Amino acid sequence: MGTALERIAVSALALLASAVIFGLLLVFYAGVDPFEAYALMYQGAFGSWFSFQNTLTRAAPLILTALCTALPARLGLIIIGNEGALVLGGVAAAAAGVAVAASGPLVTNLAMAAAAMVVGGAWIALAGGLRQYRGVNETISSLLLTYIAIALMNHFVEGPLRDPTSLNKPSTPPIGDANMLGTIAGSDVHWGLAFGIAACLICYLVQRFTTFGFAMQVIGGNPKTARMMGLNVGRYVLIACAAGGAAAGLAGMVEVAAVHGKANASLAVGYGFTGILVSFLARHHPLAIIPVAILLGGIGASGGLLQRRLDLPDAAVVVLQGIIFVCILASETLYGRSWAWLWRFRAAEGR
Repeated sequence: MGTALERIAVSALALLASAVIFGLLLVFYAGVDPFEAYALMYQGAFGSWFSFQNTLTRAAPLILTALCTALPARLGLIIIGNEGALVLGGVAAAAAGVAVAASGPLVTNLAMAAAAMVVGGAWIALAGGLRQYRGVNETISSLLLTYIAIALMNHFVEGPLRDPTSLNKPSTPPIGDANMLGTIAGSDVHWGLAFGIAACLICYLVQRFTTFGFAMQVIGGNPKTARMMGLNVGRYVLIACAAGGAAAGLAGMVEVAAVHGKANASLAVGYGFTGILVSFLARHHPLAIIPVAILLGGIGASGGLLQRRLDLPDAAVVVLQGIIFVCILASETLYGRSWAWLWRFRAAEGR
């Protein structure tokens, strides 16, 4: 219980510090009332049913891409190649969708999901394999693989897979309106949100109630002990990385099948990078990822309102996300110390 409270308290402190720092930037560099800005951010994210639906739509890919970092983190790996798995998953999904477009919506969507998950999973498993078998730092390799993935996406959508009719913005051929993912009943939120929530629930159940999840915890705690116990560490590393990459690849499929209808440069809008922040803020816990993704999705959704009302650049919310990430990283130094300080404070009071 103490550890859980500490995680919540430290994360809340990091968010508060981020809000204060961003507020000071608004005052001294933009001449904007920070309280008005935060009120508008709330209005743009959660103030109406329309804005809340927009927030949930933005949260869907964040939930899935966050799992790309959260699952390998259980083994002590820091994977940040989420964006690469997403864009390649989107391209693979678009190619599969066009190939089987005449087979009906169900077959098309299943083929798109399978192709996206296989490609995304293989891409992140490559970073895990380099770490396990060649000693290459997985953080650096996964980041570099992201840039390679974006270059490959540009190559395919501007070359072999390009639709000749896409003149100003090179794209793959559309998958067709009939094959687009629908929306959840009673809302304008696409089914990608349900996919993300289901994926988080499955990951939590596997980690909490299966021997596979327990083995991951053992490996993350002490790989040498895990090897002494006979666990195949390399196998678990590849599976965890592949599962995380598959989730990010599925996010790319959702963006193609529910938003764009085809693959193009719009896939690389930063959802994968924001997913890294979601995972760290949620302490890599699958269930905590859901509300954190909704929070950061709301921050992203409020950028347009800040631009219209306060004449702030739309990228102002990206600055806030960057500040949150820095504060989260800085807060890592507080874990394991906050309860010690509280204990000393109580001991001093007892005297």
